[in-house]
Amino acid sequence: MSDLQTDRLVLHPLTAAEAERLVARAPADGDRWAPGYPTDGDVESATDFLGHCAATGDPRPFGDYEIRRRADGLVIGSIGFNRPPAPDGSVTIGYGLVPAARGHGYAAEALRELLRLARERGVTCVKGDADLGNTASQRVMAAAGMRPVGEDERVKYFEISWPATAGDTAGPPDRSAAGDGGTGP
Repeated sequence: MSDLQTDRLVLHPLTAAEAERLVARAPADGDRWAPGYPTDGDVESATDFLGHCAATGDPRPFGDYEIRRRADGLVIGSIGFNRPPAPDGSVTIGYGLVPAARGHGYAAEALRELLRLARERGVTCVKGDADLGNTASQRVMAAAGMRPVGEDERVKYFEISWPATAGDTAGPPDRSAAGDGGTGP
């Protein structure tokens, strides 16, 4: 699977090998990690991604992505789907940036691109949440077009949905298609 690009960012789909380096916090030659990357949240997400790869195969495009700035190529965070789409066509997302990259609109820009991909791949609902005190993350989801749908004593929930259309398939991609790579890089 190829990288996704926005005006200022590249969303690079993680391979299992890249996720293993991230979990080990051991960049390879050529990896350009911003100071503070990976965060504990990035490591947790990459660990979950590796669990999905081991249990059911590579979930791409419904996996994890590094967020890279186009201007300098630095990895400034990650974004991704918590797991492949549920039978009802819904997915849950998560994201995070290193502290120095926050406040520049990068998270909302990356989230808008991930939402575009989800809709293009037949997902009918994308869900996310943020701690009640994390107003910055709540603003990111709102800026990307997600709306608040509820809260509990700890978390505020957001989602965006689209009507299903004929031919939508939110399931795993067809691995027989050329260039979809399976579990390789």
